[in-house]
Amino acid sequence: MSKDYRSFSMWLDGLPGELSPRPALSGSVEVDVAIVGGGYTGLWTAYYLKKADPSLRIAILEKEIVGFGASGRNGGWCSSFFAASPGTIAAEFGRDAAIAMQRAMFATVDEVGRVVADEGIDARFHKGGVLTLATSGAQLGRLQDEVDSEREWGFGAEDYACLGAAETAQRIRVEGCLGAMYSPHCASVDPARLARGLAETAEKLGVTIYEGTPALALVAHEVPTPGGTVTARVVVNALEGYVVTLPGHARDRVPLYSVMIATEPLPQSFWDEVGWAGREVFGDERYLLIYCMRTADDRIALGGRGAPYHFGSKVSDDYDRAPEVFGELHNVLKTLFPALGGARITHTWGGCLGVPRDWFTSVGYDEQAGMAWAGGYVGDGVATTNLAGRTLAELIAGADHGLADLPWVGHVSRRWEPEPLRWLGVNLTLQMMASADRFEARTGRPSKRADLTARLIGR
Repeated sequence: MSKDYRSFSMWLDGLPGELSPRPALSGSVEVDVAIVGGGYTGLWTAYYLKKADPSLRIAILEKEIVGFGASGRNGGWCSSFFAASPGTIAAEFGRDAAIAMQRAMFATVDEVGRVVADEGIDARFHKGGVLTLATSGAQLGRLQDEVDSEREWGFGAEDYACLGAAETAQRIRVEGCLGAMYSPHCASVDPARLARGLAETAEKLGVTIYEGTPALALVAHEVPTPGGTVTARVVVNALEGYVVTLPGHARDRVPLYSVMIATEPLPQSFWDEVGWAGREVFGDERYLLIYCMRTADDRIALGGRGAPYHFGSKVSDDYDRAPEVFGELHNVLKTLFPALGGARITHTWGGCLGVPRDWFTSVGYDEQAGMAWAGGYVGDGVATTNLAGRTLAELIAGADHGLADLPWVGHVSRRWEPEPLRWLGVNLTLQMMASADRFEARTGRPSKRADLTARLIGR
């Protein structure tokens, strides 16, 4: 029985046409590059490889359909955020490398916009920037510290601007907002339309996509599947959080679940009251982060963390639903926007993202082993996957655009602890962060427990 793929997110539900899987692999084949995973990482890698060398034979292997995972379920932020902080990067590679990494991320947002425009991909790309709001005194203090930190790294007001309450209200009127930080380096997209459009573009370039074709293992120079074996000069691991489902990879990443809700399309009277004409995406300075956007059809889509980690890094469709967290998100939405009144929530969904042990996203290629990888985006993958695809194309095809010199190339994160330590540590962290948010909401004072927890887990 085939899955109802539209039920897995609002974005997938809104796609035009059929969502029937492409044909599965039936028989063994030989290619130059076999990409395991049909999400953004795999699609961008295939796209840029074909642009670099049209003669390459490239196959993408996807267990479900293209865009089934995080690429079709995320919050729609095409942002310049990178999981590892500049301080973390500088500690290992130096200040200049940390700044270069951030500058590359700034440029990547525009590169995504360029490709979707050039290729005619209807991804609903809109570069409105990102607001980080402060809705309490404690959050306002952290916000100012963040702006000061960006200045120390050499980023000016053109990259990160500090806005007072009145300036913020000129952009968006959120209940209790005391101020915000604004960065232009972010766009909103329709995630599923981006994924499906990239797949169609890659196919036009000659990439073969096999859906309904799960990889049974990651092996040098070959990918065994139920329908046959794909032999390749290079195998690319583009599985992100789903890599934990393969033998021997359960400790590579933590598949952390994030969930979302979306309203019905809202009337013009609502937008007249709250503004938001620039369609900036926004979050705030709470510890269990939220991420919010105004969609192209005038809904509000709000996501957040808080769903539990499941023992043994287990991934299941059953974990996409977290009724308690859905309820909490609805309460957050009504608090931020009292003008919503009784607006209906039409969609609830969730999915897993990949978290490396040191929160350091990486990309790399071992030519001798014939293995390449990219991932560990910690939820910031919409833009970062594009940079990953360009970097892998440079490493594999031998082009030289300077991307191979960035500090994330070749980084290898240590593995997560074995169970039950992994389960205890991750879920305790989630509970401590939620507790810190409740303390600050109740008292208005900064919570020390969140900082302590971050130090304990190596953030």
